Amino acid sequence: MNAITRYLKSLMLLELAKGAGVTLHYFFQPKFTINYPEEKTPKSNRFRGLHALRRYPNGEERCIACKLCEAVCPALAITIDSAQREDGTRRTTRYEIDLFKCIYCGFCEESCPVDSIVETDIHEFHFENRGEHIMNKEKLLAVGDRFEESIAANRRQDAAYR
Repeated sequence: MNAITRYLKSLMLLELAKGAGVTLHYFFQPKFTINYPEEKTPKSNRFRGLHALRRYPNGEERCIACKLCEAVCPALAITIDSAQREDGTRRTTRYEIDLFKCIYCGFCEESCPVDSIVETDIHEFHFENRGEHIMNKEKLLAVGDRFEESIAANRRQDAAYR
């Protein structure tokens, strides 16, 4: 008797009708899809995005070539070369971050004593050509100059939480 009822159920396609019912139920429900370029998802306050090097208000770069960020980087993505200037201060001659190696942990940002290297909230960046993933000093300073206002605002907001 059990085999006959199973046969009749499969003949009437009840499973197909149940599946179609579930599909129709969710067809008329509101969608969870976000239309990305027009709509943005909320980001966490702790989000870490594109790197940037900051400058002092007088225009001088902040990095003092202490190499703490290079030493603390677990992915070995940062390379720094430095030289002594005529006034006796030490500054970087080469500062490179390989973004393919970087794991965006934020250790470089935390270890910097002068708040020079920061990770911004920029997540919309891409690379089209070979070698663009290596951010050199000029690119990092350009990102820092371009987004200094938002970086400073995020720093003030972070300080208020502490």
